Amino acid sequence: METAVLSGPVAAQFAAEGFAVLPDFYAPADVSALLHAVESSAGSGPNFRRSQEVFAIRELLKEIPSLWPLLETPALRELLAGLFPAGCQLVKAIYFDKPAGSNWLVAWHQDLMINVDQRADLPGFGPWTSKAEGVSVQPPVAVLENVATLRIHLDDCDATNGALKVVPGSHRHGVVPAAAIAGFTPDATVCAVPAGGMMLMKPLLLHASNRSTSNRPRRVMHLEFASAELPDGLAWREGRLL
Repeated sequence: METAVLSGPVAAQFAAEGFAVLPDFYAPADVSALLHAVESSAGSGPNFRRSQEVFAIRELLKEIPSLWPLLETPALRELLAGLFPAGCQLVKAIYFDKPAGSNWLVAWHQDLMINVDQRADLPGFGPWTSKAEGVSVQPPVAVLENVATLRIHLDDCDATNGALKVVPGSHRHGVVPAAAIAGFTPDATVCAVPAGGMMLMKPLLLHASNRSTSNRPRRVMHLEFASAELPDGLAWREGRLL
């Protein structure tokens, strides 16, 4: 379903290459309001991770509910209608801050795990992990193919401050074995995104992030939406119907 936000060329790129960039998705005033909501939060529980190299908030909208009215603009509703004509739900929300000079990097990988409410013996689901924040599992590829990641950039982001590198089209190869990933990475490209811009990404897209080499921060809100319902006995841990 094509909309003014998800135009033909953008939709075609997203389908073929597994990512697309929508600049100026949020106005500067929107970005300021989002940052103010995060910076005003006094949260300090297990979903908050603070160190010299990273500041992250898991279950972002649970921790800072005031963010959703700021995020849910007409443009976002239109984008989600284009991505998921039959409707969707928010299934994960994370805030990342890669501070200036951080030496934090992320190796090449796909986003293969989803957050669920409990462990269940279901065919095609596994491996499982259990951490303090809850249970996660690798679902069948069909579930991941019905997830879209929206990365809202709150700062100008390029190769010097940790912009994502991606391998266009790698999402079409299913789960890529670790030993085969190096064969894909010569085709990588850097996704520069301006402040207020949105990067759309499919979870199966191979992606990575270098260390920051500048004094500029890289603050991002990472939202995952899904149209797929999980089998009986399993539910999205952060599921929020829209």
